Amino acid sequence: MGFLKILLFCIFCTFLWPSIQSDLETYIVQVEPPESQISTQSSSLDLESYYHSFLPKTTSISSSENEEPRMIYSYHNVMKGFAARLTAAQVKEMEKKQGFVSAQPKRILPLHTTHTPSFLGLQQNMGLWKDSNYGKGVIIGVLDTGIFPDHPSFSDVGMPPPPAKWKGLCESNFTTKCNNKLIGLRSYQLANSSPIDDDGHGTHTAGTAAGAFVNGANVFGNANGTAVGVAPLAHIAIYKVCISDGCADVDILAAMDAAIDDGVDILSISIGGSRSSPFHNDPIALGAYSATERGILVSCSAGNNGPFSGSVANDAPWILTVGASTHDRKLKATVKLGNKEEFEGESAYRPKNSNSTFFTLFDAGKNASDEFEAPYCKPGSLTDPAIRGKIALCLVGGGVRRVDKGQSVKDAGGVGMIIINEPDDGVTKSADALVLPSLDVSDTNGTKIQAYMNSTLNPVATITFQGTIIGEKIAPIVASFSSRGPSVASPGILKPDIIGPGVNILAAWPTSVDDNKNTKYTFNVISGTSMSCPHLSGVAALLKSAHPNWTPAAIKSAIMTTADTLNLAKNPILDEKLIPADIFAIGAGHVNPSRANDPGLIYDTPFEDYVPYLCGLNYTNREVGNLLQRKVDCSKVKIIPEAQLNYPSFSIKLGSTPQTYTRTVTNVGDATSSYKVEIVSPKGVFVNVNPSQLNFSKLNQKLTYQVTFSKTTNNSNTDDVVQGFLKWTSNRHSVRSPIAAVLV
Repeated sequence: MGFLKILLFCIFCTFLWPSIQSDLETYIVQVEPPESQISTQSSSLDLESYYHSFLPKTTSISSSENEEPRMIYSYHNVMKGFAARLTAAQVKEMEKKQGFVSAQPKRILPLHTTHTPSFLGLQQNMGLWKDSNYGKGVIIGVLDTGIFPDHPSFSDVGMPPPPAKWKGLCESNFTTKCNNKLIGLRSYQLANSSPIDDDGHGTHTAGTAAGAFVNGANVFGNANGTAVGVAPLAHIAIYKVCISDGCADVDILAAMDAAIDDGVDILSISIGGSRSSPFHNDPIALGAYSATERGILVSCSAGNNGPFSGSVANDAPWILTVGASTHDRKLKATVKLGNKEEFEGESAYRPKNSNSTFFTLFDAGKNASDEFEAPYCKPGSLTDPAIRGKIALCLVGGGVRRVDKGQSVKDAGGVGMIIINEPDDGVTKSADALVLPSLDVSDTNGTKIQAYMNSTLNPVATITFQGTIIGEKIAPIVASFSSRGPSVASPGILKPDIIGPGVNILAAWPTSVDDNKNTKYTFNVISGTSMSCPHLSGVAALLKSAHPNWTPAAIKSAIMTTADTLNLAKNPILDEKLIPADIFAIGAGHVNPSRANDPGLIYDTPFEDYVPYLCGLNYTNREVGNLLQRKVDCSKVKIIPEAQLNYPSFSIKLGSTPQTYTRTVTNVGDATSSYKVEIVSPKGVFVNVNPSQLNFSKLNQKLTYQVTFSKTTNNSNTDDVVQGFLKWTSNRHSVRSPIAAVLV
């Protein structure tokens, strides 16, 4: 009898609806604003009522108890309209109602890698990807923790063989792991003779730079889409010089030495010291000098010691030094407290089933016997049985990775975790893939959560996961951890050079982080200038493919002079404190690959200029000789100040005496073209450029101009930093050089 009742009910449903439930689709319905033009605070309810008036009366009837609500979203700000599950017949009926505008079926929009190629403006079959043939023929050497070669990101489907110049190899035990994508596998002493990645860092950076198209990439279902590297048809050569604990300088030099002989075009190095050191004593600077001399562009991470001044590493002028920024995708999670306060965070975790249960909060640092252990949720430190069944509050840092904090809380019986960042982190948050429901919150919000805990005897909270959100208009934001200039080793060279995506980047990973053992499609979300560096390595590979004759300095110049200084909302790029980022945080700005493909003019740095530059740094003859690998007598060299190097930016220390520098630009745009200078002088500085117009009559023509900087104020505080720019503009190109001035 019970079965008959259900059957009759379903027949009744079918009779009422022209189509059965399988015909339901989600539509976005746009309507005219209601006649009342509601504007009061109570209007949202009236608007909801207005939207509901468009729905067929039958929408209140369900075919089963589990059917989704018909009204899915109601829009209040982005548009006037709503999203609802409807049949085609119901839409037809709705079209007759006054105020109806349109109804469009839901579309599934594809996401890319880390979504970052899309964010960078790279699109299939057009623009730079088309012009460069996706980096075809270019070889990127990656110095890192090795690679997981069986990952589908390193499939060679559609890849041509490596170019004839390639002389590298795959070590004898791993020859079967190589293919036309992964053309080189070498390991060094610290790697114990295996190029296989047992950490994940190297697999991630290689996939970011040049991973193949892989459908269905995600972490816990977040950031779902097609993973792809920046230069998907470039070849990859792996040099394993690191393990989880670090990288030996002897191995780094050996790998760079081999890579030069092997024939790589780009070296991607997400490795470095904690800060700047003299170039003659810096293994990466040493190796990079030789590589650059052989026509290899070296792209390096700026370091993760921000936001502190003077923390930038890998800052030699022959290196492309890359800082990190966010992109326009968030992996959103929210913590809701018992007092109804809500705080937004980020997390790559996503539960299989939605759960909004409130759990008691547990402050791991409160009443802890060891202030250096339990507050940071170090493994083995959470011995208080009161944590069981609760959401733990853990401080970031303490030498403990977020992943390990999560495991520690889970092992102790906790059911969730809130990680509170440091004050210096500002709005920068990590979305790590952890083993239990968790999220990263800012120090400001963490303090409010702790205040709530102290205000009540039974503090409770629930963590909910909204997943992937695209369209953050204030992106990019400089990451708090991204190391800042000025360069200590050479203050007269502006560093970092450029910023690129480095926060919550999804790319290939050797193992499943969401415990899915039945797939090779394993990805992870991690952050660092280690992640921004391979983005720029990939961009450099695209430019090298599109412009095979460009030197490393020319590629670097193209990237720098075309960089974006405004965010998606067309306002100045912000830092982690949500104030305009200064020049020592962003350098020339955020990379814009499409514009870099057609820069108009380039600043090419003649290699012979490095000798007078290095002698000008007061290095001894031996120290300069170590870099150049030949004898040098600086007493016989006409030295130049750092700012005289033909660099695409300016960094000067300006006192009462005016300073004049020359720059030479090469025309790579229109054969016949005229450029006029535009100057935005740093505060307290007068900038004069002579000539103020450059007239070119042919391609590759070189013209020189002079810039004079004069201080116009005597009231500056000690070492005031001011910034501006000069820009050469033609009817088709804009070539921008940032200016940093320290007033003394």
